[in-house]
Amino acid sequence: MFGSGGVSDGYEIGSKRPRMMESNPYFAVSSGSTGYQSHGYGSRFVSSAFPVVRLRGLPFNCTDIDIFKFFTGLDIVDVLLANKNGRFSGEAFVVFAGPMQAEIALQRDRQNMGRRYVEVFRCKKQDYYHAVAGEVNYEGIYDNDFQGSPPPSRSKKFHDKDQMEYTEILKLRGLPYSATKSAIVKFFGDFKLADDKIHIACRPDGKATGEAYVEFASAEEAKKAMCKDKKMIGSRYVELFPSTPDEARRAESRSRQ
Repeated sequence: MFGSGGVSDGYEIGSKRPRMMESNPYFAVSSGSTGYQSHGYGSRFVSSAFPVVRLRGLPFNCTDIDIFKFFTGLDIVDVLLANKNGRFSGEAFVVFAGPMQAEIALQRDRQNMGRRYVEVFRCKKQDYYHAVAGEVNYEGIYDNDFQGSPPPSRSKKFHDKDQMEYTEILKLRGLPYSATKSAIVKFFGDFKLADDKIHIACRPDGKATGEAYVEFASAEEAKKAMCKDKKMIGSRYVELFPSTPDEARRAESRSRQ
Protein backbone atom coordinates (compact mmCIF):
# COMPACT_ATOMS: atom_id res chain seq x y z
CA MET A 1 0.00 0.00 0.00
CA PHE A 2 2.60 2.56 1.08
CA GLY A 3 5.50 1.03 -0.77
CA SER A 4 6.51 4.11 -2.71
CA GLY A 5 6.40 7.90 -2.54
CA GLY A 6 7.71 10.45 -0.62
CA VAL A 7 3.06 10.44 10.42
CA SER A 8 -14.06 13.49 34.29
CA ASP A 9 -14.75 12.88 36.97
CA GLY A 10 -17.36 11.37 34.74
CA TYR A 11 -17.05 14.35 32.39
CA GLU A 12 -17.15 13.43 28.72
CA ILE A 13 -14.62 15.90 27.40
CA GLY A 14 -15.89 16.52 23.91
CA SER A 15 -16.62 13.17 22.28
CA LYS A 16 -12.99 12.16 22.66
CA ARG A 17 -13.37 9.13 24.89
CA PRO A 18 -17.06 8.15 25.20
CA ARG A 19 -16.33 4.51 24.31
CA MET A 20 -14.04 4.27 27.34
CA MET A 21 -16.20 6.17 29.81
CA GLU A 22 -19.37 4.33 28.88
CA SER A 23 -17.83 0.89 29.12
CA ASN A 24 -15.75 1.16 32.29
CA PRO A 25 -17.28 1.54 35.80
CA TYR A 26 -14.18 3.32 37.11
CA PHE A 27 -15.15 6.44 35.17
CA ALA A 28 -18.29 6.85 37.26
CA VAL A 29 -18.53 9.99 39.38
CA SER A 30 -17.72 9.27 43.00
CA SER A 31 -19.27 11.30 45.82
CA GLY A 32 -16.28 10.61 48.04
CA SER A 33 -12.99 12.48 47.99
CA THR A 34 -10.71 9.47 48.19
CA GLY A 35 -11.40 7.97 44.78
CA TYR A 36 -12.20 4.61 46.40
CA GLN A 37 -15.48 2.76 46.31
CA SER A 38 -16.50 -0.72 47.44
CA HIS A 39 -18.42 -3.25 45.42
CA GLY A 40 -19.82 -6.27 47.18
CA TYR A 41 -19.26 -9.75 45.83
CA GLY A 42 -20.89 -12.08 48.30
CA SER A 43 -19.11 -11.46 51.58
CA ARG A 44 -16.05 -9.86 49.94
CA PHE A 45 -15.43 -6.23 49.05
CA VAL A 46 -13.13 -5.19 46.26
CA SER A 47 -11.40 -1.81 46.20
CA SER A 48 -12.15 0.22 43.08
CA ALA A 49 -9.36 2.78 43.06
CA PHE A 50 -9.20 4.47 39.69
CA PRO A 51 -6.88 2.16 37.70
CA VAL A 52 -4.42 4.61 36.10
CA VAL A 53 -0.62 4.74 36.08
CA ARG A 54 1.77 7.35 34.73
CA LEU A 55 4.81 6.60 32.56
CA ARG A 56 7.89 8.77 32.28
CA GLY A 57 11.03 8.50 30.16
CA LEU A 58 9.34 7.11 27.05
CA PRO A 59 11.19 7.30 23.72
CA PHE A 60 10.07 10.32 21.75
CA ASN A 61 8.98 8.11 18.85
CA CYS A 62 6.78 6.08 21.20
CA THR A 63 3.28 5.15 19.99
CA ASP A 64 0.19 3.60 21.57
CA ILE A 65 1.25 0.26 20.09
CA ASP A 66 4.60 0.39 21.93
CA ILE A 67 2.76 0.92 25.23
CA PHE A 68 0.37 -1.96 24.53
CA LYS A 69 3.41 -4.17 23.92
CA PHE A 70 5.14 -2.90 27.08
CA PHE A 71 2.09 -3.99 29.11
CA THR A 72 1.51 -7.24 27.22
CA GLY A 73 -0.98 -9.45 29.06
CA LEU A 74 -2.81 -6.56 30.73
CA ASP A 75 -6.18 -5.16 29.64
CA ILE A 76 -5.68 -1.52 28.66
CA VAL A 77 -8.73 0.77 28.41
CA ASP A 78 -6.98 3.97 27.29
CA VAL A 79 -3.55 5.38 26.48
CA LEU A 80 -2.93 9.12 26.56
CA LEU A 81 0.44 10.30 25.24
CA ALA A 82 1.05 13.61 27.00
CA ASN A 83 2.02 16.60 24.89
CA LYS A 84 3.53 19.91 25.86
CA ASN A 85 3.07 22.80 23.44
CA GLY A 86 2.08 20.30 20.77
CA ARG A 87 5.12 18.04 21.23
CA PHE A 88 5.30 14.65 22.93
CA SER A 89 6.69 15.10 26.44
CA GLY A 90 7.96 11.55 26.97
CA GLU A 91 5.16 10.87 29.46
CA ALA A 92 1.90 8.97 29.18
CA PHE A 93 -1.13 7.94 31.21
CA VAL A 94 -2.45 4.39 30.93
CA VAL A 95 -5.87 3.35 32.21
CA PHE A 96 -6.48 -0.34 32.89
CA ALA A 97 -9.64 -2.41 33.19
CA GLY A 98 -9.34 -2.62 36.99
CA PRO A 99 -7.19 -1.80 40.04
CA MET A 100 -5.49 -5.21 40.11
CA GLN A 101 -4.25 -4.71 36.55
CA ALA A 102 -2.87 -1.29 37.50
CA GLU A 103 -1.04 -2.87 40.47
CA ILE A 104 0.56 -5.45 38.17
CA ALA A 105 1.52 -2.65 35.76
CA LEU A 106 3.48 -0.93 38.55
CA GLN A 107 5.75 -3.99 38.71
CA ARG A 108 7.08 -3.08 35.25
CA ASP A 109 8.70 0.06 36.62
CA ARG A 110 12.17 0.66 35.12
CA GLN A 111 11.82 -2.03 32.48
CA ASN A 112 13.17 -1.12 29.06
CA MET A 113 11.34 0.12 26.01
CA GLY A 114 13.95 0.02 23.30
CA ARG A 115 17.15 1.42 24.84
CA ARG A 116 15.38 3.47 27.49
CA TYR A 117 14.06 2.36 30.84
CA VAL A 118 10.58 3.57 31.63
CA GLU A 119 9.37 4.74 35.02
CA VAL A 120 5.90 3.50 35.96
CA PHE A 121 4.32 5.10 39.01
CA ARG A 122 0.98 5.80 40.64
CA CYS A 123 -0.96 8.93 39.86
CA LYS A 124 -4.29 10.44 40.78
CA LYS A 125 -7.45 10.22 38.74
CA GLN A 126 -7.48 14.01 38.56
CA ASP A 127 -4.00 14.03 36.98
CA TYR A 128 -5.31 11.90 34.13
CA TYR A 129 -8.41 14.05 33.64
CA HIS A 130 -6.33 17.23 33.65
CA ALA A 131 -4.11 15.71 30.95
CA VAL A 132 -7.16 14.82 28.84
CA ALA A 133 -8.59 18.32 29.32
CA GLY A 134 -5.23 19.86 28.39
CA GLU A 135 -5.08 17.80 25.20
CA VAL A 136 -8.58 18.85 24.17
CA ASN A 137 -7.97 22.50 25.06
CA TYR A 138 -4.81 22.57 22.98
CA GLU A 139 -6.68 21.11 20.04
CA GLY A 140 -9.29 23.86 20.46
CA ILE A 141 -12.24 21.60 21.22
CA TYR A 142 -14.76 22.83 23.77
CA ASP A 143 -17.72 20.85 25.02
CA ASN A 144 -20.52 22.69 26.82
CA ASP A 145 -20.83 19.86 29.35
CA PHE A 146 -17.27 20.38 30.55
CA GLN A 147 -17.39 22.72 33.54
CA GLY A 148 -14.13 24.53 32.91
CA SER A 149 -12.79 27.62 31.22
CA PRO A 150 -13.08 27.96 27.45
CA PRO A 151 -9.98 26.80 25.59
CA PRO A 152 -7.53 29.10 23.85
CA SER A 153 -8.13 30.28 20.31
CA ARG A 154 -8.05 27.61 17.60
CA SER A 155 -6.21 29.85 15.18
CA LYS A 156 -2.65 29.01 16.30
CA LYS A 157 -3.18 25.24 16.13
CA PHE A 158 -4.75 25.41 12.70
CA HIS A 159 -2.01 27.76 11.53
CA ASP A 160 0.59 25.22 12.71
CA LYS A 161 -1.01 22.42 10.71
CA ASP A 162 -1.29 24.64 7.66
CA GLN A 163 2.43 25.41 7.80
CA MET A 164 3.54 21.77 8.15
CA GLU A 165 5.13 19.93 5.25
CA TYR A 166 2.68 17.62 3.49
CA THR A 167 3.14 14.35 1.67
CA GLU A 168 0.37 12.28 0.13
CA ILE A 169 -0.25 10.62 3.54
CA LEU A 170 -2.62 11.77 6.28
CA LYS A 171 -2.88 10.21 9.72
CA LEU A 172 -6.33 9.86 11.31
CA ARG A 173 -6.72 9.71 15.09
CA GLY A 174 -9.79 9.18 17.26
CA LEU A 175 -11.61 6.76 14.98
CA PRO A 176 -14.30 4.52 16.46
CA TYR A 177 -12.78 1.09 17.10
CA SER A 178 -15.40 -0.34 14.74
CA ALA A 179 -14.49 1.99 11.86
CA THR A 180 -14.05 0.24 8.49
CA LYS A 181 -12.25 1.22 5.32
CA SER A 182 -15.59 1.89 3.64
CA ALA A 183 -16.52 4.28 6.48
CA ILE A 184 -13.24 6.16 5.92
CA VAL A 185 -13.86 6.32 2.15
CA LYS A 186 -17.32 7.75 2.86
CA PHE A 187 -15.84 10.22 5.40
CA PHE A 188 -13.60 11.73 2.72
CA GLY A 189 -16.47 11.94 0.24
CA ASP A 190 -15.33 13.36 -3.09
CA PHE A 191 -11.61 12.68 -2.58
CA LYS A 192 -11.93 9.31 -4.36
CA LEU A 193 -9.99 7.02 -2.06
CA ALA A 194 -9.48 3.33 -2.75
CA ASP A 195 -9.63 0.69 -0.01
CA ASP A 196 -6.05 -0.41 -0.72
CA LYS A 197 -4.84 3.13 0.07
CA ILE A 198 -6.14 2.92 3.64
CA HIS A 199 -4.40 1.23 6.55
CA ILE A 200 -6.27 0.87 9.86
CA ALA A 201 -3.70 0.46 12.65
CA CYS A 202 -4.14 -2.48 15.00
CA ARG A 203 -2.69 -3.64 18.30
CA PRO A 204 -0.73 -6.90 18.51
CA ASP A 205 -3.94 -8.69 19.55
CA GLY A 206 -5.65 -7.52 16.34
CA LYS A 207 -7.87 -4.86 17.92
CA ALA A 208 -7.99 -1.43 16.29
CA THR A 209 -6.09 1.43 17.94
CA GLY A 210 -8.37 4.20 16.68
CA GLU A 211 -5.75 5.39 14.17
CA ALA A 212 -5.43 4.99 10.42
CA TYR A 213 -3.23 6.16 7.54
CA VAL A 214 -4.67 7.25 4.21
CA GLU A 215 -2.79 7.75 0.93
CA PHE A 216 -4.10 10.40 -1.47
CA ALA A 217 -3.20 10.98 -5.10
CA SER A 218 -0.82 13.82 -4.21
CA ALA A 219 0.41 16.00 -1.36
CA GLU A 220 -1.83 18.80 -2.63
CA GLU A 221 -4.86 16.51 -2.46
CA ALA A 222 -3.92 15.45 1.09
CA LYS A 223 -3.70 19.09 2.16
CA LYS A 224 -7.13 19.80 0.69
CA ALA A 225 -8.52 16.81 2.60
CA MET A 226 -7.52 18.53 5.85
CA CYS A 227 -10.88 20.31 5.56
CA LYS A 228 -12.23 17.11 7.21
CA ASP A 229 -10.17 17.72 10.37
CA LYS A 230 -12.40 17.45 13.48
CA LYS A 231 -15.38 16.18 11.46
CA MET A 232 -17.44 13.30 12.80
CA ILE A 233 -17.52 9.58 12.11
CA GLY A 234 -20.43 8.25 14.11
CA SER A 235 -20.32 9.91 17.55
CA ARG A 236 -16.60 10.71 17.46
CA TYR A 237 -14.68 13.58 15.93
CA VAL A 238 -11.63 12.54 13.92
CA GLU A 239 -8.34 14.44 14.01
CA LEU A 240 -6.18 14.63 10.89
CA PHE A 241 -2.43 15.16 10.78
CA PRO A 242 0.15 15.34 7.98
CA SER A 243 2.16 12.12 7.93
CA THR A 244 4.82 10.42 5.81
CA PRO A 245 5.07 7.15 3.88
CA ASP A 246 7.74 5.97 6.34
CA GLU A 247 5.48 6.51 9.34
CA ALA A 248 2.62 4.74 7.58
CA ARG A 249 4.87 1.77 6.72
CA ARG A 250 6.06 1.51 10.32
CA ALA A 251 2.47 1.47 11.56
CA GLU A 252 1.56 -1.17 8.99
CA SER A 253 4.55 -3.27 10.03
CA ARG A 254 3.65 -3.04 13.74
CA SER A 255 0.10 -4.17 12.97
CA ARG A 256 1.46 -7.33 11.34
CA GLN A 257 3.58 -8.29 14.35
